[in-house]
Amino acid sequence: MTAEGIIVKMPVSLDARTARYQLRLEQPRPSVGAPPKDFTEIDLNAWVGRPIRIEHTGGYTCTRCGRHVQKLFGEGFCYPCLRDAPEAAECIVKPELCEAHLGRGRDPAWEDAHHNQPHAVYLAVTSAVKVGVTRKTQIPTRWIDQGAAWAVQIAEVPYRQLAGRIEVALKALYTDRTAWQRMLKGETLEGIDLAGEIDTVAAHLAGSDLAPYLHPAAAEDRVDISYPLRTAPEKVKSTGLQKQPVIEATLEGIRGQYLIFEGGTVFNMRRHAGFVVHVEL
Repeated sequence: MTAEGIIVKMPVSLDARTARYQLRLEQPRPSVGAPPKDFTEIDLNAWVGRPIRIEHTGGYTCTRCGRHVQKLFGEGFCYPCLRDAPEAAECIVKPELCEAHLGRGRDPAWEDAHHNQPHAVYLAVTSAVKVGVTRKTQIPTRWIDQGAAWAVQIAEVPYRQLAGRIEVALKALYTDRTAWQRMLKGETLEGIDLAGEIDTVAAHLAGSDLAPYLHPAAAEDRVDISYPLRTAPEKVKSTGLQKQPVIEATLEGIRGQYLIFEGGTVFNMRRHAGFVVHVEL
């Protein structure tokens, strides 16, 4: 089986608590700025344990506007989109700075549709217990993208900036980052007292204007996630198409946005958004 196109973020879903992945390749657009009309999608779970070959053809395309470029920025943007697009605004990584609820932003209409919407604050176990923010409609997609072993919602707010404020307040207790090497090796924490963590969060926010947004959570509310992975690697080593334009190996599994190959070589799909590739399965 062969396919060619532009790498975009892998669509994910949860099926009986197992993460399912699609390899999505966007086909060329009719013009710059036109929406994508066609994708090739491949069920990657079915290819775990089988050889896969990914070759960079040398081209790069902005995943937002479809412009052909010599260099990509962020997660597959051309420079004008990085500079001007709402998808690349600072509040994407720092939600506490979001002004969508005030009718402001790079594109107020886009901000209203995406950020002036109900958001969740959650705890997830990746390489540690971490705190994070996502739009309510992105649960459990966001958790799968991060490779979480399990996650639970701890607060719900009407817009993004409030979620960011809660996240900032809880950074005194939890990290907001994932050590990807530990996560991919399966070094997941065991024996975490979820009820105790919830009590700790409540005590930390007690008396603040953020406390009323806490979402009652219990052990039965947590979402456990397993991944299509034959064996967790003992060591991991990142590889990329810029240094190695052809990657050919047996696919051992997938976790987060990483393809894991035999020998512990891992390929970050998100970092290759916008690369034009030829894939053989």
